[in-house]
Amino acid sequence: MTQPDTDRDAEALAARLDQSARRMELADPDAGLGRLDRAINRVVEAIGVLALVLIVGVVFANASARYLLNFSFTWAEELVQMTIPWLAMSGVFLSVRRGTVIRIDFFYEKMPARLRPVVARAGLAFNCLVLAVMAYVSFDFVRLFGGDKTLYVGLPTGVSTSALVFGAAGVAMAYAAAFVSAFLGRTTNRNGHTP
Repeated sequence: MTQPDTDRDAEALAARLDQSARRMELADPDAGLGRLDRAINRVVEAIGVLALVLIVGVVFANASARYLLNFSFTWAEELVQMTIPWLAMSGVFLSVRRGTVIRIDFFYEKMPARLRPVVARAGLAFNCLVLAVMAYVSFDFVRLFGGDKTLYVGLPTGVSTSALVFGAAGVAMAYAAAFVSAFLGRTTNRNGHTP
């Protein structure tokens, strides 16, 4: 095989890998889910998109005003900080629901095969418990301090901190659903693995 043939083969392989990666990135992440599951994911996606658009719009408007007009919106940073929890919790919720949470399987892969399902279920139950406790603590925090007004925007701080309540409760329920699926022996993501 000559050098030009090897180069052409490498370019063809790179093109096929690029096409495959594009197909995976553009594929519907909720393919195969029922209507209710798809609707839940779409609502949470909309919340995340709205939060991101608001953050980008406010930051862009404030930066433009600062550098073009020598003027700054005093409320801009506070509004961005109030929106970030909604963006973060929507992303965490969707990553758990879709089985795309970053995890390290190094030690899991070293375990005997018969222990892996037990450890996976225990991990799901632990995650569910931790997030349920976080939802409870966040609810208590919002109940106690959520009525306090923010300095510049003038909204109750509960508008922002309630994202932790809804997000943690939603993620806890997503882990509970994954636990039930794993317990019943069903897979929950496209890789064929339970998260």
